[in-house]
Amino acid sequence: MHNTELDDLAAELADFAPPEKKEGRTAKEERIIAGFEDTQRFVATHGRVPQHGEDRDIFERLYAVRLDRLRALPECRALLEAMDHQVLLSGVPAAAPTADIPDIDDLAAELAGAAEAGDITVLRHVRASAEKRAAEEIADRTPCKDFETFRPLFERVQTDIQTGMRQSQPIEAGRRAIEAGDFFVLDGLTLYVAEIGKPLKTTAGEVDRRLRVIYSNGTESNLLLRSLQRAFYNDPAARRLASPQTGQLSIGGEFDADDVESGTIYVLRSLSTEPYVEQHRELIHKIGVTGGKVESRIANAEHEATYLLSKVEVVATYKLAGIHRTRLENLLHRLFALARLNITIHDRFGHPVQPEEWFLVPLFVIDEAVERIKDGSITNYVYDLETASLKPSP
Repeated sequence: MHNTELDDLAAELADFAPPEKKEGRTAKEERIIAGFEDTQRFVATHGRVPQHGEDRDIFERLYAVRLDRLRALPECRALLEAMDHQVLLSGVPAAAPTADIPDIDDLAAELAGAAEAGDITVLRHVRASAEKRAAEEIADRTPCKDFETFRPLFERVQTDIQTGMRQSQPIEAGRRAIEAGDFFVLDGLTLYVAEIGKPLKTTAGEVDRRLRVIYSNGTESNLLLRSLQRAFYNDPAARRLASPQTGQLSIGGEFDADDVESGTIYVLRSLSTEPYVEQHRELIHKIGVTGGKVESRIANAEHEATYLLSKVEVVATYKLAGIHRTRLENLLHRLFALARLNITIHDRFGHPVQPEEWFLVPLFVIDEAVERIKDGSITNYVYDLETASLKPSP
């Protein structure tokens, strides 16, 4: 919601407690004065200027935006200077982030019935923003009825940590990607992300998802993905329990809302009986990136031309964190473009198809490429066909 819309709403609220009429002032000036007096009463009551932030009362956020506007407009400062006994107009506008400015529908809902209240600054039967957010993040944690299904997973994680198969890693800002199957430690409890729902739009226009999260104490919750990410931020001791076997991959830089679910690089080997594939089976690999489960992706491989109309086996996977999946897949395919498998097969309708994602590249070279993507050095290397290895680019 734009600041101008908040000003209009502020003007309407001011009508509930209009100041004493002063001769010679326009209706607009009267509204400006009334709004400023609301802010002054807030400061007198709370001993501080109103602040921006989702954890603040809806009226405090309104007063904060309005005070910023009054400070920024010379005509308003001139009108109010004589009555500014609290020296409010000399401050610097706080410039609230867009995310902190309340949505017009949310604000209207919270203000419903306010006109009937004895004091316009008192909201009755309305939860404060902080209370609502806390309730969302708790998200009705309930006993997990099928916890026995998950208990072995938690036991395995503890064993992996003790043997060094998993590592406890800090969750850094910008690296809070969440994938189904991930384990974290939050507020002293180990949690397992069992399911990630379909994308949904928030009132702020962002992409979010509903999670099924299982906790080591036998409870579960269905909180939102962004709520869990925010909980990581609020708990400095939060940790990701990452497995080196899965090749946890994280490249620097910001990522978009569409990337929050992360993904997996997968390397497949064909079980085709086609003579050329059989002869070079140990060298021919399909390299792809998916946001879902690899097992689901290859479930019908023998019926799809892209999988050479045959079953495949997964020979390596690398989990992603904070990476644009399509760009990464394109990067890998460009790197090995000279080694692309030149093969034509006929689909189930008899049409010739040339699969694009199969390459004559040894598995250890693919593994090295992923490591160089992780440390950022991949841009300095090219794939050499003669030696079947990565070499520094000329």
